[in-house]
Amino acid sequence: MANDFLLEIGTEEIPAKFSPGAMTQLEEQALKRLAELRLPFTELKIFATPRRLALIVRGLEERQVDLSMEVKGPAVKAAYDASGAPTKAAQGFAKGQGVSVEDLFVQELNRVPYVFACKSEIGLETKALLPQLAKDLINSLHFPKPMRWADLDFHFARPIRWIASLYGTEVVPFEFVGLKSGRISRGHRTLATDVVSFGQPSDYQEALRRVFVIVDPVERKAEIQAQIQVLAESVGGEVPEDDELLSEVIHLVEYPTALLGEVAPRYMDLPEPVITTPMREHQRYFPVRALNGKLLPYFITVRNGDTFALDTVKAGNEKVLKARLEDAAFYYREDQKTPLAELVSKLGKIVYHEKLGTVEQRVERLRGLSRFMANKLEFGGAQLEVIDRTALLAKADLVTLMVSDFPELQGIMGADYARASGEKPEVCQGILEHYQPRFTGDELPVSDAGRVVSFSDKLDAIVGAFSIGIQPTGSQDPYALRRQAQGIVAILLDSKWNVSLTELLQESYRAFEVQGTSPLPLEEILPLLQDFFQQRLRFVLQEQGLRYDTVEAALAIGSDEINRAVKRARVLSEKRNEEPFIPYVQAYTRCFNLTKKETPQVLNPALLVDATEIALENAISLRRARFDQTLERGNYVMAYSLAEELVPHIEALFQAVMIMVDDEALKRNRLALLRECVEMLGCLGDLNVLA
Repeated sequence: MANDFLLEIGTEEIPAKFSPGAMTQLEEQALKRLAELRLPFTELKIFATPRRLALIVRGLEERQVDLSMEVKGPAVKAAYDASGAPTKAAQGFAKGQGVSVEDLFVQELNRVPYVFACKSEIGLETKALLPQLAKDLINSLHFPKPMRWADLDFHFARPIRWIASLYGTEVVPFEFVGLKSGRISRGHRTLATDVVSFGQPSDYQEALRRVFVIVDPVERKAEIQAQIQVLAESVGGEVPEDDELLSEVIHLVEYPTALLGEVAPRYMDLPEPVITTPMREHQRYFPVRALNGKLLPYFITVRNGDTFALDTVKAGNEKVLKARLEDAAFYYREDQKTPLAELVSKLGKIVYHEKLGTVEQRVERLRGLSRFMANKLEFGGAQLEVIDRTALLAKADLVTLMVSDFPELQGIMGADYARASGEKPEVCQGILEHYQPRFTGDELPVSDAGRVVSFSDKLDAIVGAFSIGIQPTGSQDPYALRRQAQGIVAILLDSKWNVSLTELLQESYRAFEVQGTSPLPLEEILPLLQDFFQQRLRFVLQEQGLRYDTVEAALAIGSDEINRAVKRARVLSEKRNEEPFIPYVQAYTRCFNLTKKETPQVLNPALLVDATEIALENAISLRRARFDQTLERGNYVMAYSLAEELVPHIEALFQAVMIMVDDEALKRNRLALLRECVEMLGCLGDLNVLA
């Protein structure tokens, strides 16, 4: 008979940002271990609150599924001697599988006879397996910043205080970190001081609800959203979707009660980000907006508790926000007393990295790299001036009072203070945009100044890190270099700029070299940087749905100009699904295989003797100039079409003549002809990579 299984790990308050990952881990590990143990079930459900992680496995069968499988052993010729007697190999195999030699049987695999054993195993009772399963699941959980307590070597997000574990109506008995499992749990920390007992796993959610714990995050989310909507509508507003903040708030509370607070009118004249940043980032409040998007003088916060003394709680939250906004208003007034440009010199007092100099030095690198890139893109004098001014002022707000207290506002305040200082609107916009994209899916800069300075900012960070031996390894990327490289790729694709990434990497390195902050030689780190960006580009193309081998083929012939590489990959992805692509690839492969080991030679048309090779050379000559021009313009569809017209001529050549003839001069000339075919047919990539 199937029963439900419950495991609850009761803890001190787990940081909200740890919970979603822990839930995912618990689900994945439970599914994996149940499959390994051959334990069928009907449903698995994961729960989490700040004080617990839990799972319920519904319909868990009372026994393992019996195991019956055929295990391959040694080949027959190794298992039996000439007289047919079993060898030590057969005897050892039989012993290892727990069967007698007489029970072995023979089956063919790829026309080779092997001995097999039929291995059977009677399933154990589920309740005998659950204690170890529960301990394995707890041990499998990992957290960004775990801690240990008392004299234990065990690490967890926060100290474990109780463990509840049931299979049906029976406790699953085991001991872990000095705690014995049972059927007892705890309710809300302040609203329910008594413990709660479960008769069986199906009692779990309702029993906790009676002690003011909504254990299902999905249910808490729906409850919070409904309460927020009612409160926002009561003042004629709404709360725009904010999944990140909502997710965090869900895991901060066990019993949510939303309340509406007010913002003092005198603070509403501050820039919107100055008001909403303390709300959202520091207090976890939801700003309220009018239906037209205008910020209203209200916020909504979610209390971990009921409605008792809600007015007092509201007043307390308003007081905290008022103090933060009072500080912000003071910072805003004081910061504007000094023009933004005058703050640049103070950046010399801020260390960017002990091995890479100050922020002032970094600004000089950004200016140089931005000018270099702008010249490569052939921007005019006015654009160059805007880009240089943007790069000069981009980091100036780091020394302002506002950004010192609210670092989330860097760039945002720079743009605001630049505007107040009388800078050009294009410069203000560039300052605002130069941090974009901050994360995957974030908005990209749209102005030329924003794009160029953002690109330079991210490239400087990456090249600087690589130059002092800091590189992402595995899941470790403390300087977010992958995200910044992803941002560079996104900017290039969005802007359609064709620039040499290698040139820009070299120029960026030279800036560090001039300042004397580049301990590793360029020839050592340049290949690493090129591969690093190619990996980012590979990721982007695969995210767009392109096949792995298509991406590899396109990148095999170069990824220095990212937009060209992407165009090649997309055209190749499209063309490989067309029927004529098959003979195209066959022609490329034959030409490539014949020429890959030969020393390149210059084609001499005068040495061509057969009509088919003469025709092929003529076909190439007629198309080559146009082919090179279309390739230079990045028109890979046209280049492919011109190359495709060579295929019938190549097929005719292979039918008419032998390439590897005894006449050395003729052979080399024909190979030179085929090499020209390879160059044209390979315009989209190395087609040998395609599966």
